Amino acid sequence: MTKNIRNFSIIAHIDHGKSTLADRLMEMTGALSAREKRDQFLDDMDLEKERGITIKARAVTLPYKFEGETYELNLIDTPGHVDFAYEVSRALSACEGALLVVDATQGVEAQTLANVYMALDHNLEILPVINKIDLQSADIDEARHEIEDIIGIDTSDAALVSAKTGLGVPELLASIIKKIPAPKELMPGETRGLIFDSWFDPYLGVRLLIRVFDGEFKMGDKIWLMYSEKEYEILEIAREMPFMTKVQSLGVGQVGIIAAGIKNIKEVRIGDSVTLAKKRAPEPLKGFKHMKQMVYCGIFPIESSKYEELKTAMEKLALNDSSFSYDQENSTALGFGFRCGFLGMLHLDIVKERLEREFNLELITTAPSVSYKVLTVKGEELYIQNPDKLPPVTHIDHIEEPFVKLSIHTPAEYIGPLVKLCQDKRGRQINLHYLTKDRVMIEYAIPLAEIVYDFYDKLKSISRGFASMDYEFMDYERSELVKLDILINGDPVDALSVIVFKDSAYNMGRSLTQKMRKVIPRQMYEVAIQAAIGSRVLARESVKAFRKDVTAKCYGGDVSRKRKLLEKQKEGKKRMKQVGMIEIPQEAFLAVLNAQETE
Repeated sequence: MTKNIRNFSIIAHIDHGKSTLADRLMEMTGALSAREKRDQFLDDMDLEKERGITIKARAVTLPYKFEGETYELNLIDTPGHVDFAYEVSRALSACEGALLVVDATQGVEAQTLANVYMALDHNLEILPVINKIDLQSADIDEARHEIEDIIGIDTSDAALVSAKTGLGVPELLASIIKKIPAPKELMPGETRGLIFDSWFDPYLGVRLLIRVFDGEFKMGDKIWLMYSEKEYEILEIAREMPFMTKVQSLGVGQVGIIAAGIKNIKEVRIGDSVTLAKKRAPEPLKGFKHMKQMVYCGIFPIESSKYEELKTAMEKLALNDSSFSYDQENSTALGFGFRCGFLGMLHLDIVKERLEREFNLELITTAPSVSYKVLTVKGEELYIQNPDKLPPVTHIDHIEEPFVKLSIHTPAEYIGPLVKLCQDKRGRQINLHYLTKDRVMIEYAIPLAEIVYDFYDKLKSISRGFASMDYEFMDYERSELVKLDILINGDPVDALSVIVFKDSAYNMGRSLTQKMRKVIPRQMYEVAIQAAIGSRVLARESVKAFRKDVTAKCYGGDVSRKRKLLEKQKEGKKRMKQVGMIEIPQEAFLAVLNAQETE
């Protein structure tokens, strides 16, 4: 019976108590016994627990008795970071309502706002929840005013809760049942479900996390993925209650897991619609988009002998993460490795840390870059993620780079330094308005390349941790961009090539050559380190040669004898320089690449 089903999600900024509230809801509905419960139950990975963020979406079904009837509450837990915005939008489209959780001590922040607008776009019923009311620093009235002034949602009957102690949670459960609408069938007579997450099971292949909108899926049914255009047979249907429980079917409004022996996760796209193979629905559910990778970097093992281990680790990790891509890459400086694509910097950070922790690898990553659009003189459009793949300057008409719309929420006292930070990063102001008398929202159009390095760290440092940011992709815009090469004795070092804004090239080149000079060991001959754009050298540093005193054996006598020995040494060093190969240690690249990231 769909009238007793409630599908809802929790929207919150990082560390506003989303996972803790989910724990209390499971506890209060009796889904978890005292023996089974643990903190952050829906966060499986250690990384999620340590950082206090949700990386993978989860859906848990909670049976709950209220006023003599049994209700089925489907809590769909979504990732909370800007990198996973598309997954959040798909998970929200599987719901009819959302709990808007705001920390009573911090108020509305950027990520809260981004996700609540997404929820409003999906016409969800929004229930405001003010959390952490038991803390001494909680300002409930201020939190109410911020929700009303900034978002425009009435808070006269907002739920006041403490997710940690469970205070106010039973009343919140009653509000969920009374205020969130029951699911309705969109296209009676058809069978359609939305895939909003997937992961790999070594026994049953890819598992699909779906919400059924129309009809019913039963064991043994043959299903059809509408965008991937693939047919499979259902091998298992299960629901998380909150532990995996096998069921025979999934009906309208229900959320569950389908396994159909899918061997390749690339065949499953988040946001795809699933229907029956024999009686296909005429049209898929709306909102599907191809996931766009925004940040790229090279990942190499520090010990070249570990390449095969890294390859195996990449294959295993990619089984559970369809938004992560990798291609083999060979660097003269770093050896064999992979060029990887990520949704954003947090995604990059998580993948690298998982590779190091779960597979016990030591890795080096090249400087992150974005995908540039290159228009050639022949009229071709090329998308370049690796500076090494950039065509010769004579073949390029112009280069375009991705711009994002950046929203910063900050206390008013930090406006000046934050505006300067955005201007320094080539930002273009779109809007600046006061949300309340002491809270401001600043909006800028800014190149993505300028915020992937250290923008977030600088933002937090300037605002003492009070500012928060969110961004969304806008479009590609034409920019004066050049490829900066680092040359060692005339030979380019591919791992250190970067695409930079023309006006920043000199400073970047000078900084890199100075750092390289400190880390390259001295040779028997002078080593020249240059930063160049094409054939034009912008900066140069030299590593001085070791000097053997060849005149030590001369005592007295004519000066021409000493000169003869020095000339002979000079010729020898010249010959050595022509045939000498400079072994640049891995530590040198680690030092320089790390320094590049913290520029």
